[in-house]
Amino acid sequence: MYNTLPHKRYRHTLDFLKKVLPAPATILDLGVRNPFSEIMEQNGYIVYNTLGEDLDLVPEIVKKHTIDAVTAFEIFEHLVSPFNVLNAIESKKIIATVPLNLWFSKAYRSKIDMWDRHYHEFEDWQFDWLFEKSGWNIKKKAKWTSPIDKIGFRPILRKFTPRYYAIYAEK
Repeated sequence: MYNTLPHKRYRHTLDFLKKVLPAPATILDLGVRNPFSEIMEQNGYIVYNTLGEDLDLVPEIVKKHTIDAVTAFEIFEHLVSPFNVLNAIESKKIIATVPLNLWFSKAYRSKIDMWDRHYHEFEDWQFDWLFEKSGWNIKKKAKWTSPIDKIGFRPILRKFTPRYYAIYAEK
């Protein structure tokens, strides 16, 4: 199963999750059900997802379930104010990942889907500060690259420059 995960980021995310929150555990995964929700379930987690609500407008949705932790895998970069969601979470644990701001690549913006855009692409210190300011204590961090199999200057930089940043924090 592990070696057949479709993306390097899935392998790294699952490894990070297992280290900081071993299964079995009940998780509220922010965002609609997705392939990684299924991967978490296949690895012993009980997963609830939000249903596509605009978390900027209804951050209180994070209080709906009794859970062990909240996960937010590549969600906060889509929000205008991730602080409000982080502040509303009552769970004592959170595991989150974001794409890092890369100096050689602009923020992602889908031309087709108005919701599939990055309002923020954080630097690691900004993401840390967001958590600390909203009352979380960061316990563990990790970064990994996201190389792509193309030729060019940016693909070479992606082999060495971390693209994803993960945080485990507690209240």
